[in-house]
Amino acid sequence: MDFEPSSEQQMLIDQVRRYVREEIIPLEAKLDPDASELPPEDFKRLTDKTKAMGLFGIDIPREFGGPDIDIVTRVLLAIEMAQHRAGLYVPCYGTFGGAGLAQIFEANEGQKERYLYPTLRGEKKAFFGLTEPSGGSDPARAIQTRAERRDNGWVLNGAKIFISNADRAQYGIVFARTDASKGRGGITCFIVDSDTPGFHVRRVVHTLRSSHYATELEFKDCWVSDHQVLGEVNKGFAVANDRLTRQRIPYAAGCIGVAIAAHEMAVEWAKMRSTFGEKLANRQAVQWMLVDNEIDIRTARHFTLEAAEKARRGLPFRTEAAIAKLTASEGGGRVVDRAMQIHGGMGMTKDLPLERWYREMRIRRVGEGPSEVQRMVIAREILGSNLR
Repeated sequence: MDFEPSSEQQMLIDQVRRYVREEIIPLEAKLDPDASELPPEDFKRLTDKTKAMGLFGIDIPREFGGPDIDIVTRVLLAIEMAQHRAGLYVPCYGTFGGAGLAQIFEANEGQKERYLYPTLRGEKKAFFGLTEPSGGSDPARAIQTRAERRDNGWVLNGAKIFISNADRAQYGIVFARTDASKGRGGITCFIVDSDTPGFHVRRVVHTLRSSHYATELEFKDCWVSDHQVLGEVNKGFAVANDRLTRQRIPYAAGCIGVAIAAHEMAVEWAKMRSTFGEKLANRQAVQWMLVDNEIDIRTARHFTLEAAEKARRGLPFRTEAAIAKLTASEGGGRVVDRAMQIHGGMGMTKDLPLERWYREMRIRRVGEGPSEVQRMVIAREILGSNLR
């Protein structure tokens, strides 16, 4: 496969690169090192700019008003968007917009009017409620939240954990078991309004991401109507699984973007910094770290674009997405770690973005399925689907 960008893709890449370097990085220098949001006036100004660029909501299909950019191009742009301090989890502080939860595109017409269109207009926010205290990597078996048929609707009881944005969302997509005898074929997806009686955010869960947090949710006799079922009853796992697999590709792209930025910093520092009368760049120990960085970045980029290309062509891409996520999150973490080592004490300070990337990269080895799960997916491809 040829992964060289086309002239049109390169034009978009250059456009995003200029935006990040001329608009985001200078503004970021004035913010708290852990900031994940822009001042409202800056956010509006920059959002207007991305809309004028025709790049607002790049993952929104054309039928819903988006530019309908293919996934390969989105990966190339995501790599560029991530190359700043807060780029890993909040690329460009959300000024490029986005669909939010892809599952909501599966909604029926009534649900689209109530949830999808307000979300695309930025009037509503949503959360994705899948992971539970019993486990997040095996949702088919770990989901213990139950939904029982009652009074022309469903009653939810259970808990979720590590859910982002639930305390600020107007609704969420929640997965619950509706048939205990059917395994992954007994899970249904519900849209739950945040003000529904019986639902509440139990607590905030702080993580390595000091400016961002997750939440723990509780559902206690939480009644929702039949109209709140997203998709079909007992077919919710397919909705979740498709999202998790597809999301691993842009997730990997973000890791690559940060790795590239960290590597460029390390190269420049090695050329400039002298110790014991010698430039760091002349020391073999440093050269080898930079070489390993280059290999990690190129490897991750290749596998991520391969996964994106297969997804774009409608081919199976589950294994390729797992390889992309694994190589980008683990390789990207190694690149940031080496960049910190080359920078010495400066690499540990909040003066540079390296320490933030180091913390966030560590989470990326777990988010969207930990490395061990990715290896399990790849092993099944090698050894056969009956492997447990």
